[in-house]
Amino acid sequence: MARRPSNVHRAYHAHVYFDASTVEQARALCDQAGALFKVAVGRLHEQNVGPHTRWSRQIAFSADEFDRIIPWLDQHRGGLDILVHGLSGDDLKDHTEHAYWLGKEWPLNLDRL
Repeated sequence: MARRPSNVHRAYHAHVYFDASTVEQARALCDQAGALFKVAVGRLHEQNVGPHTRWSRQIAFSADEFDRIIPWLDQHRGGLDILVHGLSGDDLKDHTEHAYWLGKEWPLNLDRL
């Protein structure tokens, strides 16, 4: 069973995963999160970037927004899978030990870290 996200870090990334058939759904979800929570939303990557083995779009937020945005993302993700991880300064730990999933857990290319 996947671990549920815990608010134990000062800052976080949520990577919304999508493919060609769900790109507009991911775009809308991230844009809405940015508008509602005033959080930073990154570019839409229609290619694998960094350790991500799926197309993705990043949402960056602090611990102050965590308890509001995580339940909202989980409720509104509409079947999209989301990697949530803390930002500790150690990219490998952030994407493994400090990683949580909303939806399906996808393998990561840890060699890219």
